Amino acid sequence: MQNYEYSPKGVCSRRVTFDIDEGKLYNVHFEGGCNGNLKAIGKLLEGRDAREAAEILRGNDCQGRGTSCADQFAQAVEQALEANGLV
Repeated sequence: MQNYEYSPKGVCSRRVTFDIDEGKLYNVHFEGGCNGNLKAIGKLLEGRDAREAAEILRGNDCQGRGTSCADQFAQAVEQALEANGLV
């Protein structure tokens, strides 16, 4: 299991950590941001295919910012997958 850490840009959350094991997401945790909503995202993504999760969350917008915590997470997952040759 590989652990990743990402610092989101342009959103309320300050950091997101997650694990990828055999292409699946585990232990998704956001620091800062809308606590209840981000905890729910982590629960919904537990054990889910990382590529599929990134596709679903990519492009989600928060209050006209052009991004959101979910979109930033999608970018983090895509970077992690690319770094490990899984894309």
